Amino acid sequence: MSRAPTRSEHVFDATTAAFETDVIQASLETPVLVDLWAEWCEPCKSLGPVLEKLAAEYNGAFRLAKIDVDAEQQLAAMFGVRSIPTVILISGGQVVDGFAGALPEGQIREFLTKRGLVPVEASNDADGSADAADTSTETAEDAINRLQQAIAAEPDRAELKLDLALALLRAGSVEAAQAELDALPANLATDTRAVRLRSQLELARALAGAPSLGELRARVQADDADWEARDLLGVRLLIEGEAAAGLDQFLDVLKRQREWNDGQAKKRLLAAFVTLDDPVLVSQYRRKMASLVF
Repeated sequence: MSRAPTRSEHVFDATTAAFETDVIQASLETPVLVDLWAEWCEPCKSLGPVLEKLAAEYNGAFRLAKIDVDAEQQLAAMFGVRSIPTVILISGGQVVDGFAGALPEGQIREFLTKRGLVPVEASNDADGSADAADTSTETAEDAINRLQQAIAAEPDRAELKLDLALALLRAGSVEAAQAELDALPANLATDTRAVRLRSQLELARALAGAPSLGELRARVQADDADWEARDLLGVRLLIEGEAAAGLDQFLDVLKRQREWNDGQAKKRLLAAFVTLDDPVLVSQYRRKMASLVF
């Protein structure tokens, strides 16, 4: 008996042809839980519905990719699957954890919590905690003070330290943000926000001591092949809100001088994709990058 069709927008069938885009690249923005199963596998029939239920309940904290090992033998071989069901968590483009067998729902919830995945609704509860504070008009400095006080009151709430790292970056305190990020416990190291923060810090560091936007434009105009100026111009444009223009600079370097500085243009594009909140723009430029790389 085959499984029912996809239950929610957060569940999809993964294929070999689209695996790089739908799972690996997508995990740079949202963790992907991979469920390797088969129609003849009885434990799979009990595990699958539980995973699909949790994917809907967690409402976008992760996506569930279902792989029929009989139909997608190449993917099963790639993961070295020896038994099913097997579940693998991919985040930031890499395998970060997994388990084999049909675990009960409680243990699966513990697994997801250990990896820093919580239901989206949980972060929106108006329960009077620091997370529920009205931050609509809060400055970065106010956020830092609020979070530092919250951490002092509840030092075991590690997720507050991630919030503090993000607030420090918004305030321009790059090194302090990095210190908080480095101090995060392992279960939050692959949190989507932590992955994004690493990319943001990488871009912010590139501008330490860099020329102004006007100076960089002038350098590129004077020398069309000034790759360093193009690279820094792309970062400046990206950080200052001109995302498409910044990405175009990286693409130009990738197209004309692909191996410059150990392939830095491609690295910049991948970092930028993680930081941007515009999925349409990211998808458009992923395709442009892929056409140059592959």
